[in-house]
Amino acid sequence: MSVASTLQRPTFVQELDDRFLALWPHRFDYLYASHPAPSTKPQWQTETRHPLSDRLINQGTYLYGVRFGSLTQYAMLDIDSGSPYHPRRDPLAISRICETLEPLDLVQYLTLTSSDSGGLHLYFPFETPLPSWKVGLAITTLLENKGFKVMSGWLEVFPNAKAYNPTGDTLYNGHRLPLQQGSYLLNAGLEPIESSSFHFINHWETAAAHNDITRETLELVIEQAQRKIYRVSHKAEKFLNDLNAEIALGWTGRGQTNRLLGRITMRAYIFGHILGASEPLKGESLIGHIMETAQSLPGFTLWCRHQNDLEAKVKEWVRCIEASHYFPYGADKLPIDITPTGPSWNERQQTEVRERITQAVTKLQSTGTWPAGITERFDQLTSQGISGSSLYKNKDLWHPQFMQTAAAVCNPKIPPDPPLSQEDALGTETPTRASQAYWQNECNTPDINGSKSIDGDKTELSGCNNSSANHSPVPQQLRLHIYQAISDAQNTQKVRQRSYIDDHLDRLQRDYDAQLDLWENSDDPILKAEAHARRNAKRNGPPG
Repeated sequence: MSVASTLQRPTFVQELDDRFLALWPHRFDYLYASHPAPSTKPQWQTETRHPLSDRLINQGTYLYGVRFGSLTQYAMLDIDSGSPYHPRRDPLAISRICETLEPLDLVQYLTLTSSDSGGLHLYFPFETPLPSWKVGLAITTLLENKGFKVMSGWLEVFPNAKAYNPTGDTLYNGHRLPLQQGSYLLNAGLEPIESSSFHFINHWETAAAHNDITRETLELVIEQAQRKIYRVSHKAEKFLNDLNAEIALGWTGRGQTNRLLGRITMRAYIFGHILGASEPLKGESLIGHIMETAQSLPGFTLWCRHQNDLEAKVKEWVRCIEASHYFPYGADKLPIDITPTGPSWNERQQTEVRERITQAVTKLQSTGTWPAGITERFDQLTSQGISGSSLYKNKDLWHPQFMQTAAAVCNPKIPPDPPLSQEDALGTETPTRASQAYWQNECNTPDINGSKSIDGDKTELSGCNNSSANHSPVPQQLRLHIYQAISDAQNTQKVRQRSYIDDHLDRLQRDYDAQLDLWENSDDPILKAEAHARRNAKRNGPPG
């Protein structure tokens, strides 16, 4: 190696027989600070001109800290003395933290005091060199998903999950080296037991042999646990991440194929172009993507019982999703065919609801169990799975009064001629001037006209009601008045009927909700379960 190439990347003299110093291979951009006075904190600085050498560390003139390179063989957690996760505040916090990291196969660690302040450092060594950014991301994601707040002063992860910087590389956070001033190896009871590098190495190698983390495990945990950031709306991002969480685990047992294929189909159809496709997936491209995704998931070979007919299953799901109300994300901004092809989804649902009500009513009528009362009919129909809101919006199909009104509207019977008497036309109302004109001049009613004369044999032939006399035409004003009176009476009756029905159904709904509240607040688990089931059925019922 030439002198020039050596000068381009400064190196240091290594103490090859020191296994402790070999644990910290990345020495560039190191930290240093003068030894602080009691009860004060060190003032850390970064040295960028040369790497930290073994001999500087052994000299001990300063406190030293190191950062991470592209690969690492350990991770470290820093819990400050004032943290809510410190054993003085939460004796079980460390156990919960370590349990959280078990999916990474990190099961054994070393505990040390970080300094005289009483903070703790938890070291998780492992044998396989792994990408530092993935180690930091996986540990941070698992901790945050369990509710731990990864932040300075509470809980810090080394290497940290640093964000991507498009302007250039960024440094990992640095941590002080162990076994310096105030740093001691602790036992399970958090009591100091050693301060020598020899015992530290022994504990380190034992822990590393038990921590079986691999690159495959690391990437799988990141895929399953991390909720990614996409260039979509907040709601769409949550929906996509929820789908990812369900899909990433793959098959873990039997009976999961339909559910997984449905989730995969939904994600591919709605977000395929967000996840890398050049355009929204459909048809054969959608089918191929779903099959490829399903076959690549964990557990497919072991647990999927539809490997032979997978394509048929996928095609069935594709037909369902393309006929559903789902659509590719952002499709409202893409050129689409707006020509109506039939009833809308809401219209089809409304038609189905009315058909269900009609079928239920017909069945009850044919079996002779169709009740006459409103409440009884309402209860009969709701017991067959029809929601109260659907019945309320379709009262003309089951309510006795509204069924009669609907029939009257479909078959109106307005007489071509006025009624035979004033009482028939206007009831008990006082006749108006227009109606009085019809019965003036001592004209008799048709009943009187049909009476006998006092002689008994001859019928009266005189008068305006004489059968041989010419009938006067019905005045147009009177005809209109009679029609108006009938129409007003019908409208008034309709208003009263609607008001009565609305009040009655509202009262039934309030009573029903009050009964469910009583059941939910009771001590009877059966009643509680029944109330919960009915409320779920109401929320998940067909739209009305």
